[in-house]
Amino acid sequence: MSDSASVTPAQGAPPPLQTADRVLSLLLSFDREHPEWGVSDVAAEFGLDKSVAQRLLAALAYRGFLVSDPRTRRYRLGPAVWHLSRVWERDGGMASLVRPTLRAMAEAVGVGALFAVPDGVHMRCVTAVDGASGPLRIYGLAGELYPAHAGATSRAYFGMLPPGDRAALLYGRPMARFSDRTLTDPALLEERFAEVRRDGYAYSEGEYDPETAALAAPVLVGRRAVGTLSVAGPLDALRPRKADLVAPLLQAAADLGKLLTPLRPRGSGAPGRR
Repeated sequence: MSDSASVTPAQGAPPPLQTADRVLSLLLSFDREHPEWGVSDVAAEFGLDKSVAQRLLAALAYRGFLVSDPRTRRYRLGPAVWHLSRVWERDGGMASLVRPTLRAMAEAVGVGALFAVPDGVHMRCVTAVDGASGPLRIYGLAGELYPAHAGATSRAYFGMLPPGDRAALLYGRPMARFSDRTLTDPALLEERFAEVRRDGYAYSEGEYDPETAALAAPVLVGRRAVGTLSVAGPLDALRPRKADLVAPLLQAAADLGKLLTPLRPRGSGAPGRR
């Protein structure tokens, strides 16, 4: 057999790009509603032969992107996914992606804008952009932690969690008071969390920083909150403009949600059903 013949794809084999698309589509099919998949599930979802589905799952498991349960023979996401997501988020990939939206928001409203993601019982600032009023701190905000019970940046996210999840995270542990406006009573906090679900945003004055006000909206991927977009500034700069800032904030949060939502081909659009 000649060298050229040895690298010719077998008759009927999918082209390399189609195979790559199938692999990526399979990875993106794992979510909260579908945390695990079996061979038959994948074959049915993507219109594949079971032997092809098995090879795709096995290849991903070999590289650590999936792990299989030897008892159920079903697959879940593996440590390689965690590694890539950590590199992307911690080493600036997420910040670079969301910063243009924050910059446009800060320029439009004149105060600083920041994007934060959950980190245990805190929200952690991924990146921030100063507004015309200048920086909120003398140091950069990236990496700053905001406690779940204090301030709009945290409340906009934790208010979107199921009550049981929120209770398990927050209550039964000490909650620090940062000012006389910081709430630590669970019943009062639940009232404020309910406002987020009712209004779609959170507002705070002096709960975490006594001189600062913040207006924040949850950033949703599908129906799941993945972070919050906030505008924050001195009390006298933000308070009189609160009503005017709600609409642009909600629109920018929706834009971020779309930006962070992966394309998930399913049904008739899934590879193998084209």
